[in-house]
Amino acid sequence: MWRVFRRDYLSLLALAIILLIAIACAFAPQLTRYPEQGEGLPNLGERLQAPSKAHILGTDELGRDLLARILYGGRASLSLGILVVLIAALIGTPLGMVAGYYGGWIGQLIMRLTDLFLSFPALLLAIAISAALGPSFTNAMIAIALTWWPQYTRLVRAQAVSVRESAFVEAARTIGVHSITIILRHILPNIISVVIIQATMDMGAAVLMGSALSFIGLGIQPPKADWGNMLTSARIYFSEAPWFAMYPGMVLLIVALCFNLLGDGLRDIVDPQSRRQG
Repeated sequence: MWRVFRRDYLSLLALAIILLIAIACAFAPQLTRYPEQGEGLPNLGERLQAPSKAHILGTDELGRDLLARILYGGRASLSLGILVVLIAALIGTPLGMVAGYYGGWIGQLIMRLTDLFLSFPALLLAIAISAALGPSFTNAMIAIALTWWPQYTRLVRAQAVSVRESAFVEAARTIGVHSITIILRHILPNIISVVIIQATMDMGAAVLMGSALSFIGLGIQPPKADWGNMLTSARIYFSEAPWFAMYPGMVLLIVALCFNLLGDGLRDIVDPQSRRQG
């Protein structure tokens, strides 16, 4: 698997960039000279300063160092994306396995509930849930996760239905192995790679959606930094200080693109047919 993956230079580059950004955000207090500004302390004497030696990426409308704000904002944005995908996968994967293995009225009930959630646009449903719960990091995470799990349920159910008819599953059922054991020992290991690939590709979209909620005031609230609420502040000063919007937007674009490229690389490892076609 590693030999196949290392030949995909785009995926390796994407993985390196993601790790670099994640490590930089994790060690934000050590990598910036203005950690207190990254946490929200204003510095009104240096409002909207252009990039310079003192402030490599410039400053925002309250004089805070933009690099520090981006690094601290990345902590929130990346954490939200990871947690959303993790929660969605933990909800959707068991439901999909149960629906695919058992079928019948249990499968129909789970899939009709899934269809109910999928009938609403994900972003609009997340906005409605977040507005009802109130703006905060936790509520935004819950709102997005509640709109994301049906994708995993449908994906896992389709995989579980195909694995259920395999000879080794039939053999286990014939000798009297319990259904839960079959699901955990035989079905889950054969579908987990698909879930990991989907989760990797969804990570960028989850970060974007979390930033979108923050952009409209339903996510992380100032003075805490988030790439979305940074863009909200920057749009007012775009003509006066274009760097204020440019750098958070570029980071969002790079993160989303890199997660998609990494997901494509992992898919090629798991699916040799798509690799040959590529």
